[in-house]
Amino acid sequence: MFRVAVIGGRPAPIKGARELGVDVVLVHQPGQYEESIRQHCEQIVHAPLADGPAMLEVLRPLHEERPFDRVLTVSEPWGVPTGHVVDGLGLPGTTERTARLLKNKALMRERLAKYDLSPVRYRVVRSEQEALDFLAEIGGPVVLKPIDGAASRHILRVDDAAGLRDAWRRHTEAGNTSVLAEEFLAGPVVSVESFSFGGRHLPVGYSEYLVNSHHVEWQVSVPSRLAAAHLTELRDLTVRLLDAVELTEGPSHSEFVLTDRGPRVLESHARLGGHAIPELVRRAYGLDLARMWLTVPLGIDELPAEAPQPSAGAAIRFLRPEPGKIRDITVAEDIPAVVKRVPPGELADVYLPLLGELVDVPVGAVVHKNPGDVITPIHTLADCSSGYVLATGADADAAVDTCVLVDEKIRFHT
Repeated sequence: MFRVAVIGGRPAPIKGARELGVDVVLVHQPGQYEESIRQHCEQIVHAPLADGPAMLEVLRPLHEERPFDRVLTVSEPWGVPTGHVVDGLGLPGTTERTARLLKNKALMRERLAKYDLSPVRYRVVRSEQEALDFLAEIGGPVVLKPIDGAASRHILRVDDAAGLRDAWRRHTEAGNTSVLAEEFLAGPVVSVESFSFGGRHLPVGYSEYLVNSHHVEWQVSVPSRLAAAHLTELRDLTVRLLDAVELTEGPSHSEFVLTDRGPRVLESHARLGGHAIPELVRRAYGLDLARMWLTVPLGIDELPAEAPQPSAGAAIRFLRPEPGKIRDITVAEDIPAVVKRVPPGELADVYLPLLGELVDVPVGAVVHKNPGDVITPIHTLADCSSGYVLATGADADAAVDTCVLVDEKIRFHT
C-alpha cells in the first residue's frame, strides 16, 4: 500500500483511494470537511493548515512510523505550508520554493521577466504616491492586488487618480502595506489545466469564465471556445511558465488573458483548478485529473503521451440570488436536473458541497442555502455559497445553455 498525507482543501480526490491501494492521512481543521470523507481515510488529524512547521511536527512521527510517499494539497492557501512539509520530510513533489513563486504574485512576475515570458508592466508599490506614479507611467488603467492574495479578494481596477486613492484606502484598511500594481490586461480570461511528472508537462483542458465586476468567476465552461484560436501559444507558454517556476510534478492551473498582443499570464497555481474544473475536464476530455493527482506521482498510472481531444462540453454555474434574508426557496417541478439540498446547519464552510454525489449525473444542482440564511453580495469567491449547477452537453455551448435553464428554475425569495 502507498501512503500519502493530504493537506486541507476539499478532499474529493481521495475518494476511491483505498481501492487504488493508497492510504490517506487527511490533515484538516475541525468543521471544514465533510464527515463522510472519513470512510476514505486511514485517519484524520487536525493541525493549523497555515503553519508549515506545526504540520511538520504533527506528520513527522507518523512518517517515522510508516513513511509517506507524498504530501499533497488541492488548496492554494496551503501550498506554501505543504511545500514546507514536503521539504522537511525530504519527499518528491512541489517544494516550498516553487509554491512560494506561484503564491507570491510579485515573485512570479519577477520570474517571468527573468525568462522573458509574457511581458506585463508591474511594480510593487508601498505608498499611495508610488501607486499614482505607476498609474501615470502606464497612462491607462491599472490593477492593484494583494501580493499573495486568493479568492479574488481586493483585486481593484483603477482608471484615474481618484479611483486609485480609493483603491489604496481599501487596501490599507485590509492591512495591505505592499501592493502589486499591474497594467490592466484587456481581454477574456481562459485557463489551462496541466499535469506534470518527471519534469514533463501535459496541458490537458482549456476553460473560460464569466466574471462579475469584482473579478469573481461565477461560470466556467470547458472546452473554451475563446482559447481555440490560441492553443499553440497557450500550450507553449504554459510549459515555459511551469519550467520557469521549477514545477516538476502534479497538477497546475494557469490563467491567461487573451490580449490583442497575445496571451498574457494572469497567475498560476500548483494545484487542481477550483470551480469543479477537474470534473469539467473529466466530462469533456475523458481524463480524470483528480485521479491522476494521486496515481501519476505514485506510479499507479502513467502520464499520457498526448492530451485527448474533447468529446463533449461541460459547465458549472454558481447560483446568484439577490442579497437579503431568504424567506423561501422554490424549485420548479419540471427542472431538468437532479437537485440536492444541503440540510440547514450542515456543510456551511464546505466549498462545492455534495459534488461527489453528482459525478454520475449528467445535469445536477446543489442548493446550499436554506430559509433564514442571508445572501451577501458576491465580492469574493467565498460569497458564491448559495449553490451551483453542473451540466454536461454535446459541446460547451450546450452545457452552458442547460446550466442557464436549470438556474432559472431555482428561485430564492428574499
